[in-house]
Amino acid sequence: MKILFIHQNFPGQFKFLAPMLAKNPANTVVAMTMQKVESTEWHGVKLVPYSASRGTAPNVHPWVSDFETKVIRGEACFRAALQLREQGFSPDVIIAHPGWGESLFLKDVWPQAKLGIYCEFFYHPYGTDVGFDPEFPATDPGDVCRLRLKNQNNLLHFETADAGISPTHWQASTFPEPFRSQITVVHDGIDTDALVPNEQVSLTLNASIVLTRQDEVITFVNRNLEPYRGYHSFMRALPEILRQRPKARVLIVGADGVSYGEKPPGDLKWKDIFVLQVRPHISDADWARVHFLGNVPYQHFIPLLQLSTVHVYLTYPFVLSWSLLEAMSVGCAIVASDTQPLREAIRHDETGRLVDFFDVVGLAKAICSLLDDPASRTRLGTNARSFARANYDLKQVCLPRQLQWVEQLKAKPSGS
Repeated sequence: MKILFIHQNFPGQFKFLAPMLAKNPANTVVAMTMQKVESTEWHGVKLVPYSASRGTAPNVHPWVSDFETKVIRGEACFRAALQLREQGFSPDVIIAHPGWGESLFLKDVWPQAKLGIYCEFFYHPYGTDVGFDPEFPATDPGDVCRLRLKNQNNLLHFETADAGISPTHWQASTFPEPFRSQITVVHDGIDTDALVPNEQVSLTLNASIVLTRQDEVITFVNRNLEPYRGYHSFMRALPEILRQRPKARVLIVGADGVSYGEKPPGDLKWKDIFVLQVRPHISDADWARVHFLGNVPYQHFIPLLQLSTVHVYLTYPFVLSWSLLEAMSVGCAIVASDTQPLREAIRHDETGRLVDFFDVVGLAKAICSLLDDPASRTRLGTNARSFARANYDLKQVCLPRQLQWVEQLKAKPSGS
């Protein structure tokens, strides 16, 4: 089989699937990416970098600026694909993350290829992430129009894609029919053989503070510290948590940019806005037990999860972070927001504890209650790991299903 992957930040969600397909000597696997790459090959995958020849036009209508960016990237990928075709490459299957528009025009280069798209999220003006948090209401009634146009990229892909794959049932459910029926639900996969509990783990902070499993450690992880992932709710719970738990250390992982949603007003970062909000209610001695670690390299991130006494994960109804399933795999006792798609992984008082996203008092109570209950922590952590292995294990569950999806994609009759 000849397989082409498209992801602007390859490998992205295909970091396991692409190398596995490349292991088969009968396959030719190529990946097109907008990254600058130092090598022409990655784990048996031939890398083809490309770049856009223009930027977004000034003064374009704000409702269509997002779509213009996607068209620019789609054109860049289209022209790079034409060059690949001239070199004799003709894929049987194209697997793309369509979120940035690169795969918009690939079936115009290879009409016979089967296109499978990674269905991460379909935007809605109500009922999902937008409008979920009343603290940050839309300031422009036209935002619903902007969202409708933002989905044009998805809708155009539905016309050319032969099938979709989505990591959770809820994320798949955000997509409309008739394409929803073309989506197979298979998670990207978690290496539960590598992500294991470790009672001997230790971590040194600031070259002086050594933490072990004997210490009381609360962990909170985001790519960026922002409202979409409940950073504001967690910070508002901190004064009570620190008051009740005088020996606890709080380790907060995440950068201070924005991955999702709006940028904060003014010059401050979301991180600083909520620090300033809660800092007057926290003594200097207690604040010294709060550690902002920024982005943590993966080889240090897993020991941090293994060290955790209670791990906290909050999110708007939006895409599910890998970090939650990684925390489950290492056996963390988890307190999570009672939001979709979390309910697929965290079953209340079975694989974790669920709390209302906006209930700051309830969040602090749930965390402190679990810190006081080692038997429940052990039970929840053991169940969480068992659930992750049964449903999200990379080698035994997810990769076999992904490979089956690729085979089914190739075998699809034209026009089906």
